[in-house]
Amino acid sequence: MPIADQKHLDNLMSPREWLLRLVFWGGALLVGMIAVLFATGAQISSQWFHRMVAISPWLPFIIMPSGFALCVWLTRHVFEGSQGSGIPQTIAALHTHNTGHLGSLLSLRIALGKVGVTLLALACGASVGREGPTVQIGASIMYSLRRFSGFTHVEQIRGLIVAGAAAGVAAAFNTPLAGIVFAIEELSRSFEQRTNGLILTAVIFAGLAANAMLGNYTYFGTVSTSLESGIGWFAVVICGVLGGIFGGLFSRLLIRASDGWGGKIGRWMRLYPVRFAAGCGLVLAILGILSGNHTYGTGYEEVRDILEHGDTEYVGFGIMKFLATLVSYVSGIPGGIFAPSLAVGAGMGVSLSHLISFVPIDTIIVLTMVAYFAGVTQAPLTSFIIVMEMTDNHDLILPLMATALIAHGISRIVCPETLYKALAERFLRKME
Repeated sequence: MPIADQKHLDNLMSPREWLLRLVFWGGALLVGMIAVLFATGAQISSQWFHRMVAISPWLPFIIMPSGFALCVWLTRHVFEGSQGSGIPQTIAALHTHNTGHLGSLLSLRIALGKVGVTLLALACGASVGREGPTVQIGASIMYSLRRFSGFTHVEQIRGLIVAGAAAGVAAAFNTPLAGIVFAIEELSRSFEQRTNGLILTAVIFAGLAANAMLGNYTYFGTVSTSLESGIGWFAVVICGVLGGIFGGLFSRLLIRASDGWGGKIGRWMRLYPVRFAAGCGLVLAILGILSGNHTYGTGYEEVRDILEHGDTEYVGFGIMKFLATLVSYVSGIPGGIFAPSLAVGAGMGVSLSHLISFVPIDTIIVLTMVAYFAGVTQAPLTSFIIVMEMTDNHDLILPLMATALIAHGISRIVCPETLYKALAERFLRKME
């Protein structure tokens, strides 16, 4: 037998190698199960808040300022490192040259805080999502397994982090292909590594866990719509351009906020972060009243309602959700922008559908969802695959791809920096 074949056979039969595989597979399954439990908790938290609103529409003026203040206090004094989306921290962990910084970006303590404080934020009506936090949670779990895996080389540890993050995306959205593409497009932009097997295995096992617990569901159900050739493609250009402009603007504002504002507001934000968060909660309560209580939470229910029953109650929803998500993120509480961005895109589609009446409203909404999402993240492949898998629609593959690419190009003009990469660089600068 050739030496290479004998070595391969020895690796296959090695008890230590099988132990490493079992540890890794167990970690991926754990990521999937936690993602499902996190999703269930997020739904319960949002339902609790809406029950409070049903009791009195004025209760958010008490719940939101006090709840936001508590969230920020917890992230600064108990679960430091759990603020924000979680994706910038994961990218920062992949880029840092100081391995001593990894524990302040990824750990089981941070993962626990991320779950608990994000659920608290949703229970207070924050316009945040759970998908971005699930990325950091998945990366933290897999990174914590390094002590059992025997991985000591930097590239091996990075492989674990990328695999955990990809598993988090796949389980959070139940979109396995999007998890793989997200790992390649967003997390692996600046370094090469041979971790395809790790990523694929983690996504498969996390997906198995999610499917076992929730079944093979689609995030927004099945959306049966298509785009006629010819003049219908005019909608692709319009949606792509508008999504790129507003998505790039959103990213630019978040990056500007992370650099710190000047004047009295910026000084108050730096000196009194808990009070500033309370003020943001008050602003969000006002936006909630003005929007007819539609800007609270992830926006998941609003998007489903628009796709299933039409847009009669959602005039102006897009801009209101845009502002609510911006204020929520700037406040310093934990929470992601994936689901709220899709809701903003759907709201844009509602407004645009009245101008492009020759295209079905469902088609316009799906196109604006992918356009705005691609404009915010500047990750066009991830954007169109996530929306395609979440709506179980394969008739719009080419229009979705074209819209995402147009939005990405326009967004780069409005905001030359990639949002998550820019925020990750600022995390690293603060630590150093």
